[in-house]
Amino acid sequence: MAVVFQKPKSLTDKELHYCPGCPHGIIHRLVAEAIDTLGIEGRTIGVAPVGCAVMAYDYFSCDMVEAAHGRAPAVATGLKRSIPGNVVFTYQGDGDLASIGMAETVHAATRNENITIIFVNNAIYGMTGGQMAPTSLPGQITQTSPYGRNLETQGYPIRVCEMLSALDAPYYIERVAVNNVKNVLKAKKAVERAFRNQIEGKGFSLIEVVSACPTNWGLTPRKALEWVDERMIPYYPLGVYRDKDAGIGCTPLSMQTFKKEG
Repeated sequence: MAVVFQKPKSLTDKELHYCPGCPHGIIHRLVAEAIDTLGIEGRTIGVAPVGCAVMAYDYFSCDMVEAAHGRAPAVATGLKRSIPGNVVFTYQGDGDLASIGMAETVHAATRNENITIIFVNNAIYGMTGGQMAPTSLPGQITQTSPYGRNLETQGYPIRVCEMLSALDAPYYIERVAVNNVKNVLKAKKAVERAFRNQIEGKGFSLIEVVSACPTNWGLTPRKALEWVDERMIPYYPLGVYRDKDAGIGCTPLSMQTFKKEG
């Protein structure tokens, strides 16, 4: 009998700890499929965050390193520079990447570090009980914004792809979603592209995955996916924000080659 669907080899057999309906399992699979497709499991190192995916080291069969909260891009930079032949990726949530780790994210991007970042944006702090995140939507009710996010006192959500695409250095930045089959297939291509960029030595690639958090949103898994369509994607439009191969999002300055004088 022909096998038409099976677990990626780069995922372990350990049962996932995520809440029912959580898309982390889908995203893990996409990362593992990319590793399998490119045949790089033996030379891949993942960097786990602090957040819901803090135990990602249990689920990927490649080598894994645990980073302090927000420091995954810095750890990944050290790993890649010390063993440049390996493929290094980080797997981070919005609190880890866009709050405490924002400096590491921005500076790794502006140096065009040859690493791959998988950024899961579910607009809330999931692991610690549902507090407001840097990406929580205007008016969104969370444990620390019970009357909704107030833009006057709590500011606007951070659009990471738009912000990083304003820098000259990053090579590839794309925002995807995993709330339906069509979007999952697009996300699969983006994740694989981000890993391939690193193998080819092109530089910094970040894939933002607009995701759901049924538990902390107080919704059923189905309603949470609908909320992604109705509320998340309009505020966080999907698409490619930087692609130096295609000249997307690149200023004339970022496309120039500079020669050292003297």
